[in-house]
Amino acid sequence: MRIVFAGTPEPALPSLRRLIDSARHEVVAVLTRPDAAAGRRAKPSPSPVAQLALERGIPVLRPQRPNSDEFVAELAELAPDACAVVAYGALLRDGLLAVPEHGWINLHFSLLPAWRGAAPVQAAIAAGDAVTGATTFQIEPALDSGPVYGVVTETVRPTDTAASLLDRLSISGAALLETTLDGIADGSLSPVPQPCDGVTVAPKVTVEDARVRWDLPAHVVERRIRAVTPNPGAWTLVGDLRIKLGPVTVDDAADDPMPPGAIRADRSGVRVGTASQPVLLGTVQPPGKKPMDAAAWARGARLDETATAT
Repeated sequence: MRIVFAGTPEPALPSLRRLIDSARHEVVAVLTRPDAAAGRRAKPSPSPVAQLALERGIPVLRPQRPNSDEFVAELAELAPDACAVVAYGALLRDGLLAVPEHGWINLHFSLLPAWRGAAPVQAAIAAGDAVTGATTFQIEPALDSGPVYGVVTETVRPTDTAASLLDRLSISGAALLETTLDGIADGSLSPVPQPCDGVTVAPKVTVEDARVRWDLPAHVVERRIRAVTPNPGAWTLVGDLRIKLGPVTVDDAADDPMPPGAIRADRSGVRVGTASQPVLLGTVQPPGKKPMDAAAWARGARLDETATAT
């Protein structure tokens, strides 16, 4: 089939590579978000998907308004049989959805109807899900509600961050997307409506969402920190300084309760109190500095007995 691939960030790259290398499909163009400012000089640079497409000699489409009549006409001229979508980053409306004969096939990183929305991987980790996965489905105007073609499952490991889990899902999901397009092409695969029960939503995680709530139980604090690692990154205030935190460890052996947010540093590590057990800090990044071991940070910060994270 003639495929237009829509995607923007790095997790879309395994899928794009598989489709470019596929013997059964031809990627005739790539649709991605406009170049965005990056680096200290804020110089606009192409998205990871655009960079790969350019390296492979594939035309790149970067419309500011993908649902405009002008772009709908431009896409129609390419005559795609289907459009494959992986983390494109913009809503697609009726005019655009009607262009390809077989519609727009989205690879979403959850087991729909669970965790519809922009941050399914983060939501799965934060909620303590034991299993998650990826789903291919037909896009319709409502958010992630279209009929499903296929799924793959993935165990959520106890130490998974959003980055490590998404890395695995992007690879297994790429194989699922290719298989789905193969089945659509030969007529062996038809989508099945999503069940009405079990719908959950995973909105975009903001910087404020990533602030650590020390008044929650330790296992919830630990999961939430992993869920926002590396982006946008967990953080807390110590005094008036905003400190970024890497993953923490629940101190199950602790027998001395600590008030939520209280900081205690000793030879065995740096602990912060929660609503249950304390947690041991891992890496810490003070403003303007590189990440460092929590013990090194505590020595430099010269914390006293009243030090508190808020």
